Amino acid sequence: MTFATWRGTVGIIKPTMRPGGLEDMIRLLPEGIGVIGLYNDIRRGTRDEFRKVMADYDDKVARLAGAGVDMIHPEGAPPFMVMGLDGERRKVHGWERKHGIPVFTSGMNHVRALKALKAKRFVGATYFSGDINRTFADYFRAAGLEPLAMEGIDVPFDEVQLLSSHRVYAHVKQAALKNPKAQAIYMLGSGWQVLDVIDMLEKDLGIPVVHAVTARVWEILRRLRVHAPRAGYGTLLADPP
Repeated sequence: MTFATWRGTVGIIKPTMRPGGLEDMIRLLPEGIGVIGLYNDIRRGTRDEFRKVMADYDDKVARLAGAGVDMIHPEGAPPFMVMGLDGERRKVHGWERKHGIPVFTSGMNHVRALKALKAKRFVGATYFSGDINRTFADYFRAAGLEPLAMEGIDVPFDEVQLLSSHRVYAHVKQAALKNPKAQAIYMLGSGWQVLDVIDMLEKDLGIPVVHAVTARVWEILRRLRVHAPRAGYGTLLADPP
């Protein structure tokens, strides 16, 4: 069966069975855009799990292509970033050749958003700790950007959604103040619920914020040729570049 709405339909693959991110995205999309959402079941947030989950992405990309969506967005920056930029591109191009439908990952979306904002130097914030943050930074360097820092919060992967937005605000602000040459802030992942502080961070620090949910909405609108600015959630949606 083919699903369609009058402005277009996007197929989404969530990396975890964690509520919040999909609902936030749908609330920010304007009327007339349809969403079909499928879920993977990443639970530990480890490199090994990110590598093994690719077979699940393959299956769900095929299912969404069969549903006749206009584009497919396999979410989850870490599973693709650990593949490296070249590995990610090969994977995406393979899906596009096989199914004939445009595909974009979270990492591709985040790179495009930063470049659209003309922000080469940025400070990153994540809800991961340790060596994997260097892997995230290397991904952006390979894309021609300059991450000045990739600061993680030490929180269990399955408890990210419990972080208060105020704690995340403080974490991001501290990282930004340590890197005054940053032209933007990058917040990896839609696991943390922080839409209420994005606009506040931009106003307090004077630079734009690229957050997974708002960047995703920005790209969906751009690809569907829909102009629907929305204030209160940062520059990407209030004044789309």
